Amino acid sequence: MEYPSLIFSQLGPQLSNNIMIQNAMIRGYDGNGIFEQCLHLFDEMPHRGLKPHNFTYPYVLNSCSKLGWFRKGKQVHCRIVKDGFESHPSVAHALFHLYVKMVDLNDAHKVFDEMYVKTVELWNRMISLYVSACDVQSARKLFDVMPERDIVSWNSMITGYAEVRDVDNARDLFERMGEKDVVSWTVMIRVYADAGDLVTARKIFETMPCKNVVSWNSMISCYTQHGQHEEALNLFVQMQSRSEVPDNYTFVSVLSACSQFGALEFGKWIHYLIEDWSQFGAILGTALVDMYAKCGDINRAFTLFMKMGERDVFCWNVMIRSVAINGRTEDAVKMYSLMQKKGLRPNDFTFTAALFACSHGGLTKEGERIFYSMEKEFEVEPKLEHYGCIIDLLSRNGQLEEAVSLVREMPYKPDIAIWGALLGGCRERSHLKLAEEVIEKATELEANESGVYVLLSNMHASVGQWPEAQSAREKMEENKIWKNTGHSNVFAS
Repeated sequence: MEYPSLIFSQLGPQLSNNIMIQNAMIRGYDGNGIFEQCLHLFDEMPHRGLKPHNFTYPYVLNSCSKLGWFRKGKQVHCRIVKDGFESHPSVAHALFHLYVKMVDLNDAHKVFDEMYVKTVELWNRMISLYVSACDVQSARKLFDVMPERDIVSWNSMITGYAEVRDVDNARDLFERMGEKDVVSWTVMIRVYADAGDLVTARKIFETMPCKNVVSWNSMISCYTQHGQHEEALNLFVQMQSRSEVPDNYTFVSVLSACSQFGALEFGKWIHYLIEDWSQFGAILGTALVDMYAKCGDINRAFTLFMKMGERDVFCWNVMIRSVAINGRTEDAVKMYSLMQKKGLRPNDFTFTAALFACSHGGLTKEGERIFYSMEKEFEVEPKLEHYGCIIDLLSRNGQLEEAVSLVREMPYKPDIAIWGALLGGCRERSHLKLAEEVIEKATELEANESGVYVLLSNMHASVGQWPEAQSAREKMEENKIWKNTGHSNVFAS
């Protein structure tokens, strides 16, 4: 636009004030992404004695939308109404897309209702807008009065029912559809999976006449999200046998299943299949790091982390927590500091990971410094889990009074984890009276946690108070609270 702008600036008033030339420049600025200059030229039109019309407004509205200048867009809308161009198709379409960008359902629907010509694409866009807002009833009203529907209309409406987990209506529409594409079938997999019916979801998957990588990803991720990790891994093996090429999302879902299932060898195979994992960016790299860390190979996890070209905050959070879980708590705190030196701002998950490291490493001073810096330096309000970490840290390291004081001052109602942390501190200090108070508070939560009762029983037993120890056990039985039996997973690859 440099050359046209130069010519335009050298035109005399007779030409530069021509509405056709003015509109051409406005369209040029908008089309080339020079949105501010487009609006500046529009604002100059009244001073040049020019009146904008239906060839002007669409580009001006688009520039407002692209810049996110929604207040300016509404001002232009008022001008459009005043000039009488709101019903012109190109102007109405531009207004509609402005309000869609604003996610203003009411005004978008008003503009939609006033449009004389509504294509099926516009109907679909309006339905999708309601679906994205989880207003399925309004979406269905539009769907029912559509003069004609295409496959996108049906898929959008089924997606809406999937969002609100309305299996019956989703199934009804799916069965009524004349033509179904791969999107229709894949959405129905999600409908049943979100309702917890993975058996029917798998039947839908197997019935599909044609599958693509998105369909495979949907079924694999459904298994992963519902804790059926072995099924997810077996389905990936089947995917490989069908010569379906996995993508980034496939690998992330399968690596997540490996992480949760402890399938290190399977995870190594996935790593081998990814020819150049760095090209997929931080998400896949983080999934690989998380898999190795959770499967116990922290050194390999750290090596991969250091090789990653792009490391976002989430990736740092995973590495900090992984290093801490594997007992290298001081290294975790060093990584927390290094992350900030790299210019990344910690979020609440970062603080949870760093405080977890301090708690399990006995780093009291460092933990207190990190906790109190949250609001002062980073304007992150501590959540219940952050209080839980610092209270656990203080309780573990002989600062029981400070921990109790913090429990009383915090703006949240303590949960079973916090009472458990205090109880652990009571055991270290043999503070039976406070322990009994903690148990009384914990029982008010009606949480089915056997640990607090067992801990109190053991505390009484350690000082020879056998009747009290037996009483604690009996209370656990009276409340029908039982210790869970431990178990392990073994995956044969």
